[in-house]
Amino acid sequence: MSLQMWTYILVGASFALYIGIAWGARVTDTKGFYVAGGGVPPLANGMATAADWMSAASFISMAGMISFMGYAGCIFLMGWTGGYVLLALLLAPYLRKFGKFTVPDFVGDRYYSPAARVVALICAIFISLTYVAGQMRGVGIVFSRFLEVDVNTGVVIGMVLVFFYAGIGGMKGITWTQVAQYCVLITAFMVPAIAISAKLTGQYLPQIGFGSTLIDGPHSGKYLLETLNQIGVDLGFAEYTATFSGPGAKSMLDIFAITMCLMVGTAGLPHVIIRFYTVPTVRAARVSAFYALIFIAILYTTAPALGAFARYTLTSALSNTSYATAPAWFHNWEKTGLLAWVDKNNDGIITYRAGAAFAGKPVFSAERGAHGQRLLVNEATSNENELYIDNDIMVLATPEISRLPNWIIALVAAGGLAAALSTAAGLLLVISSAIAHDLYYRIINREASEQKRLNIGRAMMGVAVLVAGYFGIHPPGFVAQVVALAFGLASSSFFPIIVLGIFWKRTTKEGAISGMITGIGFTMLYIIQTKFMGMAPWCMRISPEGIGTVGMVLNFIVTIAVSLVTTPPPAAVQNMVEHVRIPRGAGAAIDH
Repeated sequence: MSLQMWTYILVGASFALYIGIAWGARVTDTKGFYVAGGGVPPLANGMATAADWMSAASFISMAGMISFMGYAGCIFLMGWTGGYVLLALLLAPYLRKFGKFTVPDFVGDRYYSPAARVVALICAIFISLTYVAGQMRGVGIVFSRFLEVDVNTGVVIGMVLVFFYAGIGGMKGITWTQVAQYCVLITAFMVPAIAISAKLTGQYLPQIGFGSTLIDGPHSGKYLLETLNQIGVDLGFAEYTATFSGPGAKSMLDIFAITMCLMVGTAGLPHVIIRFYTVPTVRAARVSAFYALIFIAILYTTAPALGAFARYTLTSALSNTSYATAPAWFHNWEKTGLLAWVDKNNDGIITYRAGAAFAGKPVFSAERGAHGQRLLVNEATSNENELYIDNDIMVLATPEISRLPNWIIALVAAGGLAAALSTAAGLLLVISSAIAHDLYYRIINREASEQKRLNIGRAMMGVAVLVAGYFGIHPPGFVAQVVALAFGLASSSFFPIIVLGIFWKRTTKEGAISGMITGIGFTMLYIIQTKFMGMAPWCMRISPEGIGTVGMVLNFIVTIAVSLVTTPPPAAVQNMVEHVRIPRGAGAAIDH
């Protein structure tokens, strides 16, 4: 059976499953729409949390970034995994005990201020829109290759689908859909990883194959990582296992800033935090966090191995290959615009070396070159490299490069879509709840009916889908880079005020408002300057993906300083903070 037919079957079946679950779990009240009625079992919530948290960045882009960055790719592993542990241990049980629907709900009540609530919901919207743009980009990439449509068309298809099932089922439908999506994505990630590991090293566990010797080809008997080191040096790259060095390497300060930003950003992500409101008790929140960590670890311990397999497989497949005899997968991905070749020395051979092949991303013309290659509108650079490879294709392309069966390749496509759509749904719900619940109901119209609040929530979800789709079509970077920007916004806005709100009862509303505005304002300004205005990183040469760490520090400083010079919170608020912080564990959540 052809790859496209397998793709239609597996992707179509998974979509039918998601829509069926959403329809069966459709809700008619706001509690079901926002927190699934608060009755999700811990095991199911753990799977849903893992699916919500492991986005297209985790499934599609992270292993791809590791395959090109090598050792330096550990910033994503350490940052995202460490951040989840930080969230599960430091924040989640206390926020669950507080018993509110959303993060702006917590901020508004803890800091006894409608203004603080508004600032928090604005932050939540900015964070979620940035994050969901990366998911839409991932959806477009999958569709562009496996359904053979334009990337932009793929984004639109994803927009329609995620709006349909998220709008119908709300958090209740999203939760049970995410349970199914986790099963799909983890199967789709592990099956090819196991198959490739067995094929290259004879080891069925990718984690063991990662450190084993190769059993086939010209490098048989050599360790995989040693071989990658030699291949990298031969092609002009740094050694694969080299620490943060080589051309274009980041400084240790920047590495620290990015890792810290990803870590505390994870702990401040509103779409992950809201998952701990869907379980019935504080104890259930802790148990579901434990389950989620196990489910996440399965993929995250496999990603470095898959990244190494992908790098080795790609370089082996393109070694001294002429364009005329290039394998089918090369031309298939070339059609998407995510892989491109320019014949700089006119020898017809695909030369892959260190350095950028083109000035920016390739833009194709309708003409063909002397060797049949697609010609480009933009100019080629002067270095020897002739090949452009989008990082985001590596996980999706590697099963095809490794000549695995078509059903496995199609399964990976279904998994990539599951990862992107599961996170997109959670993010859209955050945006919807921020406007419909935190702004409209809690501030504008306290008399609004359940049906009116649901209608507004669904309408705002539609608007958010349109905005996210636009940025999915015009992304400011690779999927993982776009998502990293969202983590920066989360770390600089929510993390400090949540931590201080739980552990320092002296924090005032003036301090929280000032800190949030300072943190996210600085971070957004820096990101806009360096990502969109062409300005070089000017703050200690920290990249935009890591600047959220500086924004977080500024937030802490401003919040503490302003809190010390303003009137302490009311006694009722301070007593509430003490009550929430007492680790009594298993009781049902209070509701103020």
